[in-house]
Amino acid sequence: MKNLVKLVLRGIAKIVCMFLVPGTLGNYFWEALLDNIRKKYKVITYGGFKFSFATPNPLALDRANTFSTKEPETLEWIDRMNSGAVLWDIGANVGLYSVYAAKTRDCEVYAFEPSIFNLELLARNVSLNDLTQKIKIIPLPLCEKLSLSTLKMTSQNWGGALSTFGEDFGHDGEVIKKIFEYPTLGVSMTDCIEILGIPKPDFIKMDVDGIEHLILKGGLPVLDSVCEVLVEINDDFIDQERETTELMLSAGFTLKEKRHADYFDENNDAASTTYNQIWVK
Repeated sequence: MKNLVKLVLRGIAKIVCMFLVPGTLGNYFWEALLDNIRKKYKVITYGGFKFSFATPNPLALDRANTFSTKEPETLEWIDRMNSGAVLWDIGANVGLYSVYAAKTRDCEVYAFEPSIFNLELLARNVSLNDLTQKIKIIPLPLCEKLSLSTLKMTSQNWGGALSTFGEDFGHDGEVIKKIFEYPTLGVSMTDCIEILGIPKPDFIKMDVDGIEHLILKGGLPVLDSVCEVLVEINDDFIDQERETTELMLSAGFTLKEKRHADYFDENNDAASTTYNQIWVK
């Protein structure tokens, strides 16, 4: 029933759009509509703190609504961080965990997010939570080495995910089904320190849907000073899982745990075999 309602509403919206031909009146309408959509946000209370997240579309609203349930292990991991620690949030998306770490643990956060669609919401969420002094946005993809290549995306929605940089495979190791792409500059973790002058991280959170092992490979020297790494890995993506394990062990880390929310076990897709691995020294 819910899906039927969505289809009906989308059909109505398309019909309305057909009649709003370009012109002064139509332009005023679209400007007002977009302005109203961009200003929408939701306040979430968790752990005694209040967080405000931009919700201009259903996906962003869902991310806000599942803030405390989708990745409870990530929130618990952040809760254990030293106050004032440096966190690299690689694949920050709209910044839910960047905001959480900065507000609850006073972390100095470097939020890496290359998606031109997610960057707007990431910036809005930083502003909505008055964290412009605590979170620095790095609008570049991380990769194995400094390179000019293409960011391939499966979504153009605010809050979308499942993209890849410089490769043709996605989070499951299969060929990515791109619908949008653009060229950009990719940097390694080592480049971030040596070229961009970004402080070395105490903690790294990484969720980039497929090339985690390549990013780690290009940043081995950086891992020397890192206390813990949380990295999302799909067990069915054999090469990714094997190479990540080898790289983390060679860097002196031990796998403490790998977890995901229980409801992911009910899925019959890649989510059921994808876990947040927590590596410690």
